[in-house]
This record gives sequence, C-alpha cells and structure tokens, in this order.
Amino acid sequence: MALPIRRAKSTSLLLILLAGGIGILSSTQTWLSVSRTDGGEQLDVAGNAALPVLAPLSLTALALAAALALVGPVMRRVFAAIGLAVGVLMTVLTARILLQHPLDAVASSLTKATGLAGDSAVAGVVRTISATPWPWLALAGWILLLLGGALALITAGRWKSGGRRYRTSSAPAEGPVDAVESWDELSRGIDPT
Repeated sequence: MALPIRRAKSTSLLLILLAGGIGILSSTQTWLSVSRTDGGEQLDVAGNAALPVLAPLSLTALALAAALALVGPVMRRVFAAIGLAVGVLMTVLTARILLQHPLDAVASSLTKATGLAGDSAVAGVVRTISATPWPWLALAGWILLLLGGALALITAGRWKSGGRRYRTSSAPAEGPVDAVESWDELSRGIDPT
C-alpha cells in the first residue's frame, strides 16, 4: 500500500528535522576518547571537534525541512536533492570516524591539550582512540536524513501547495465593485476606474 501524499510530506519533514536535531545534539557530546602514552588523563573529543562540519550541516538539515514546507514543487526537488547530498556526505564522514578512528579527528584537541603539533608528534601521544555511542546515533540520524530526502524527492511534486488566500488573481472583478474590492484591485496593480 502506497503512503498517502499528506503522510509522505509530514513523514519526510519529520525525518529531516529529526536528523538535524540529532546532529546538533551530538555535536556537543563526546564522540571519541583518547588514552595517552604520556601519562596524561584521558582526552574526550566532542563531535564538533572530531567532525568540524557536523554542526553547520546539521543546521542545514533543519533549514531544509523548513524550506521544504514552504516552497513550490520545483524548489522542493532541489532542496530534497541537497538534503540527500548532505546525508550522503555526513554518512561517509561519520562512518569514517566510526570505522577508522582517524588521528586527524583528535589532532586539534590533542594539540590544545598538550601543545604538540604535527602528525608524528600527536601520533606519539595517542595510545588508543575509542568511539562513544554518539557517533553511532549521529549515523542513524544521517540515515534518517537520507530516507527523508529520498521520500521528499520522490513525492515533492504531489504535495499540497499553500492555501488560496496567499495567491493573487490578476483577473478583474466581475459585477458591481464596492470600495473594498476597488482597494484590492489597486493592491494588484489594476486601476478600477
């Protein structure tokens, strides 16, 4: 059974909003923990330090949800495609951090904590890098973004548009014209005289 269009619109917008919210929340949480060889205490690295584009692209997802709710069918497709692109990029970047625990994800935090700079100096301080549950939650959020963007892209042309009260008609009024209708015609750029 196909998903009704009204439900498809609300579902896709909800998925995109959830993804952006999870991304923003996870950007402030600890993603990686670094145990050090120099005897220093364990260093916790927040999501926005491990993945600097996390907060901006999460905000982009939130803005896309708002824009999708307001624009016409052509721009809906454009914004849905942007949402898909953001979802793919963030899925790849987050999966890289989860699977590889790259040194570059913790290098800036280690440099601030130790004063050491350069790949070899930082690598010498790192014993192990372990991930917390937050990047996994963020990855789930990006999958939601992919689903919401795909659903919006597929169904965007059939979403209901804004109400009639926001549309203007350029056709002149038929029949007798009263003072209110005259002002309305003036607002539309038509001279009622």
